[in-house]
Amino acid sequence: MENVKQLQKKYGTTAMLAAIILALVLITAGQKELAKGLVLGTLFSVINFVLMGESLQLRIGRTRRAGTVVSFGLILLRFSLMSIPLVVSIRYHQYHIVTTIAGLFMVQAVILSDAARQLMRSRQA
Repeated sequence: MENVKQLQKKYGTTAMLAAIILALVLITAGQKELAKGLVLGTLFSVINFVLMGESLQLRIGRTRRAGTVVSFGLILLRFSLMSIPLVVSIRYHQYHIVTTIAGLFMVQAVILSDAARQLMRSRQA
């Protein structure tokens, strides 16, 4: 479980840091709506990632049926959570929908870029 927490901290921090840096660039370019959407989406992406890690314990050690029911409930919860920034960005024009969607995939992008970096490093060795 400690490894999961370390990964959550590593990827969550990296994703938020990348979003904040990109948001500062966008704000400097006069695109506040884009910046707000990116940060909003990334925040919910990180929350979703943490919930996935925390829910691992709930699924392990149960019967197959109970595990399936718990997993389905947790997926519904996470999807509901992920819909919040989409609804906010549609309803309020201060948030740009496209960058909100991009932000929702920020943790996954960080994980993929980290895996690609490790692959490149292993091929050079």
